[in-house]
Order: sequence, then C-alpha cells, then structure tokens
Amino acid sequence: MASNGGVHPAAAGAPDAAPLPAFSAAALAARAPDRLIGLGEPVLERPADFGDHVFNPAIFGDGRPKLRDAAVLVPVVDRGDEATVIFTLRTPHLKSHAGQISLPGGKIDPDDVGPVAAALREAREEIGLSADEIRPIGFGDPYIAGTGYRIVPVVGIVRPEHRIVPNAAEVADVFEVPLSFLMREASFSEGQRVLRGLTVRYYSLSYGERTIWGITAGILRALYNRLYG
Repeated sequence: MASNGGVHPAAAGAPDAAPLPAFSAAALAARAPDRLIGLGEPVLERPADFGDHVFNPAIFGDGRPKLRDAAVLVPVVDRGDEATVIFTLRTPHLKSHAGQISLPGGKIDPDDVGPVAAALREAREEIGLSADEIRPIGFGDPYIAGTGYRIVPVVGIVRPEHRIVPNAAEVADVFEVPLSFLMREASFSEGQRVLRGLTVRYYSLSYGERTIWGITAGILRALYNRLYG
C-alpha cells in the first residue's frame, strides 16, 4: 500500500518541515488535490466504473435502470496523528438497509445544489453534524448501487470538537473507525449472500464486533483505490 508519510507541506513553503503522519487528516488533505476528484468537477457525469454491477453483472438484468443521484459524506475526523471516519448504524425498522452500517447520506433533492450540499444536509439530519464543522476536500468515484442509485462520496475533514446528535428515528448508534484501517487493502475481504433471489458478491470489513459490508464497503474500497492504490 502506498503511504503518504513523506508528504511535506512544501506547497506552503516549508520544505524543511517534518513529514505529516501518514493517516492524519492533514496528510489526507495534502493528498486530496492529486488523488480525489475536484469539488468543481461535474462528478455525476463521470463513467460508472465502480459499483455493485462490477461484482455482479447480472444485477440489473438486461439493462441498467435510470439511476437516481445520491451522495454520502465520508466524515474524516481530525484526531491528530490518527484520523478516524464516522459511521452510523441504521435502526432496524427502516425500509432500506435496516440495521446496516452506513455513511451519512441519501438522495440528492431538487433543492440541493449538487452532491456536497446533499451530503452536508444529510449529515445534519442524520447525526446533527453542522456544515460549519466540515471542510469538504474532494469527491470519490461515483458508486452504482444495485438499488438503482448513483452515489457520490464527498470526503470532508471534520473538526475534532464537533457535536453529534443522532436522529433516533434513523440512527441506532454512531461510532468511529481509524482511517488507517479503512485505507488498507488487507482490511477488505469478499463475501456473498442471496438477496431477492440472486446470489450477490460484495466487499466487507470487520472491525472489532462491527462488520461493514455491501454498498458502504464498496464505496470505501473504491476510495482506497483512488487515494492509496
């Protein structure tokens, strides 16, 4: 796995400064301009190279449905040398993805000015995370979900003193996982299960007693490929 432990804040004119810790929020922000999709780019127009259909070509049958646009926030918390990412555990009674681990997000509404606005709005609605506590730094690759959504990951740096207020109707728990674990190829494994009568393959990550799988794990894998692959 590539490491950015040798990244210096040279762009800021400090060639003799100490290297940034490899998985700090500062190192991620320094890597973003070269690795992430720029916030000013038309990300929804990019080719659909990542998604459930890559593992499972038959998932859409004879043709892909008209995709609905959505966005998720990848909230990277500035924890000094070791950044973390915020996840939610969805409540068991929801209509979709009940009881699963997710990133804050949802569909892009007509009133949203693009994926960033949608991701920030959903983060506020789901976990009470205020937009002024988040600094978006770029997009990951759009991910095509078997549910018919094109999901844009919005990577953002979250201030360490942020406040979390979960929406009890949607969120059963909120927790953090180290960025260094999520951005390591060895953390990913492949699994399969039967969904709606079709055997589907997917990525998963197990961290302690938590298992991140399906769409969320697929988004993380694509993000790993872009940032550190």
